[in-house]
Amino acid sequence: MKKFIWISILFLSVFHAQAQDKKAKDLLDEVTAKVKSYENISIDFKYSLQNTKENINQDSKGSVILKGNQYYLNFMGTTKIFDGKKTYTIVPEDEEVTISKVDEKDENAITPSKMLTFFNQGYKYYWDAPQDVKGRKIQYIKLVPISSKDQRKEILLGIDVQTKHIYNLIEVGKKGTKTTLTVNSFKTNQPLSKNQFTFDESKFKNYYINRID
Repeated sequence: MKKFIWISILFLSVFHAQAQDKKAKDLLDEVTAKVKSYENISIDFKYSLQNTKENINQDSKGSVILKGNQYYLNFMGTTKIFDGKKTYTIVPEDEEVTISKVDEKDENAITPSKMLTFFNQGYKYYWDAPQDVKGRKIQYIKLVPISSKDQRKEILLGIDVQTKHIYNLIEVGKKGTKTTLTVNSFKTNQPLSKNQFTFDESKFKNYYINRID
């Protein structure tokens, strides 16, 4: 009889876990659909890096504009522009611009469409704890990389339940490094310049242009 009770409990636990995983998948699908519904997205964010063992604690701010398969990123003193075919990395401190082609067939290539929907492949996902952040209900989904070669132990993705926008992303490395990206501002369908994602080489005459084909 006891054996039957334990089997019943185990069965119910597995069923509950599967139900929770479906809830996680459904919420992630809603986030993906919401992201794809916008013509463009402008984000201001804070990036924190922590490693207690190495006594590392760094904070940085950045911004990114996304439109279709293009982006304009400002982060840690570097500007990166992707016009859909090539990436232009501008480093004012070194007075250098690196121009490189992007293989769209490369699954590991970072493209705008993957920045807010990276979770759609390569992870197991689990329904995690909710939190109240200044009156906003943030539901966390735990993502566990499927590949054993991945140096990340897990990722916690915080999603605003009302807007279906990503609030933050907490990445925990296997060696104790923890990085947190928090969205401070999330704007959509903003008026953009026609040349927002165009690299104008004439503005960088004194820079060294490094072309990587």
